[in-house]
Amino acid sequence: MAALYLHIPFCERKCSYCDFYSIESLKYIEPFVATLHREIALRAASATNAPITSIFFGGGTPSLLEPDHISSLLSSLRSSWNVQPDVEITMECNPGTVSAASLEGYRAAGVNRLSFGVQSFHENELAFLQRIHSAHDAVEAMRLARMVGFDNVNMDLMFALPPQTLASFAASLARMIELEPDHISAYSLIYEHGTPLYAQLKKGLVTPHAEELDAEMYAMAITTLTQAGYRQYEVSNFAKAGRECRHNLTYWHAQDHWAFGPSAHGRLGNMRYCNQRSLTAWTKSVEQGTLPQATVEVLDNQQQLEEFVFLHLRADGIPLDVVRQRFGIDILAALQPHLTFWIDAGMVDVSTGRLSLTGEGYRVCDDITLRVLELLDYSTRIASAIRIDDARRAG
Repeated sequence: MAALYLHIPFCERKCSYCDFYSIESLKYIEPFVATLHREIALRAASATNAPITSIFFGGGTPSLLEPDHISSLLSSLRSSWNVQPDVEITMECNPGTVSAASLEGYRAAGVNRLSFGVQSFHENELAFLQRIHSAHDAVEAMRLARMVGFDNVNMDLMFALPPQTLASFAASLARMIELEPDHISAYSLIYEHGTPLYAQLKKGLVTPHAEELDAEMYAMAITTLTQAGYRQYEVSNFAKAGRECRHNLTYWHAQDHWAFGPSAHGRLGNMRYCNQRSLTAWTKSVEQGTLPQATVEVLDNQQQLEEFVFLHLRADGIPLDVVRQRFGIDILAALQPHLTFWIDAGMVDVSTGRLSLTGEGYRVCDDITLRVLELLDYSTRIASAIRIDDARRAG
């Protein structure tokens, strides 16, 4: 299985916390779409017969594009890739940019999954994030989505916002659950370098929540959403039965994905690439008939192992047999004695043939992941030294 990602780099107004590449000049949308078609044609040379099970329009704000834009781009993709009849096609939407007509148009174009960047149901928190929508807009967007026939909708929710309290976050969780989205992404605010929010932080204009409060909010999200019937299948993602995001799982399972648009990141086998993080540079490269890649990285075996383990661990678990067959490592042996402690503490489960995190484990995912990578690095270095010593003895 493989996936396709299209980065749509336009916003009416850029949010203070966002470090994804975007611009506020909507006049470039038409030439951008034309260039995106050209990049799709350029990358068609690397297309394989791998079944494409998900297509994702991310951004930026993809819902600033017209339905006809989406329809034409999907036609271009289908002409070169093995897009499956039941492909999941997700489109990120800002609740403040949609209407019944636009949503109906996106559905007619082929979009079958929406992702609304709600973030909060409190006006002061939305103002802090510099979102262009209101809490009412979020509720109305969900109503319209259901009205026009969308039966697979995600909502994003943020926590650890400086104006936020445990009570206000609990209220946002409750309001979101009332709207019955099929999938919820709940994640903590990060002060990314280069963002206006980070500049405010360095100037002392905002005060981050204490780590303890951040952790308490995360624990609240896990408990509340689990009790409401959402299964946590990744650190920040919760889904009703059968509504796990296929595109997310493509990433977490380290599978191939082609990426299009400025700043988009793709992966093909052991090669990763990143497109130019500039609409001008990206456009110039494509118009010259060259792939608009700023960087290309070929992963060695150790890097592939580390990435495979890191991505799977934060999602539905590391498949033990696959790691043994592909990388020659017995993970259960390599992680002792820490593994026994994690199992006894209820943080890790290995009963299904995978090393998976529990709800308790997800809460300390970063700590467990770092320890796992350290132990695997040690294990592979020891194994390599033994092989070298054996080779010398044989010689």
